[in-house]
Amino acid sequence: MVHQAPVERDETGKPPAGQTRSGQRSARLPRDERRAQLLAAAQEVFVANGYHGAAMDEIAETAHVSKPVLYQHFPSKRDLYLALLDSHLSKLIDLLLGALNSTSDNDERVQAVMRAYFRFIANDDQAHRLVFESDLINDPDVSARLETFNKTFADAVARVIAEDTKLPELEAQLLGRGLAGMAHVSARYWLETDGNLDLDVASDLIYRLAWRGISRFPKET
Repeated sequence: MVHQAPVERDETGKPPAGQTRSGQRSARLPRDERRAQLLAAAQEVFVANGYHGAAMDEIAETAHVSKPVLYQHFPSKRDLYLALLDSHLSKLIDLLLGALNSTSDNDERVQAVMRAYFRFIANDDQAHRLVFESDLINDPDVSARLETFNKTFADAVARVIAEDTKLPELEAQLLGRGLAGMAHVSARYWLETDGNLDLDVASDLIYRLAWRGISRFPKET
């Protein structure tokens, strides 16, 4: 009969830092790589259980690290969640602004932005659930981050509209918010179709709807 070596424990009765409860030591990684590993594990647990149902114990176990290692990088579950949210919002705004600036043709711009939004929602990592379906949505820091994202995106759209039309700034900003909301609501609804509607078909439908409206505004001469 093969006997498994007992797990070494410190004076508190816990495995030493860097060793999981299974007795396996996690490899030493550069700080950035370890942080990325912990964020990936946290995302898996948050998506499965929601913020309130997630536990740091489970996140550490999913990442194959000890809790002290997890706490070295993230002092609390809330800090971990906010770091994930920041990462996903930064990725999404980069995608949207990249699409917006990818061409000077406004028709193509609207199409590219809608497609970028839909593809973010469709991503297998389910980042959209942390961004848009959080059970921490009423937390002031979470809502402030979401508002900053919405304003950044809407203002970027508004600048393009204002440059291209005779509309005053406030009216352009209202249209920017409207377009951002259209992309957000339609993409999330598309997700509920469970793949019964092709992503490109869906995003093009919304792009045509948006462009048909915007293109009718007078152009600046």
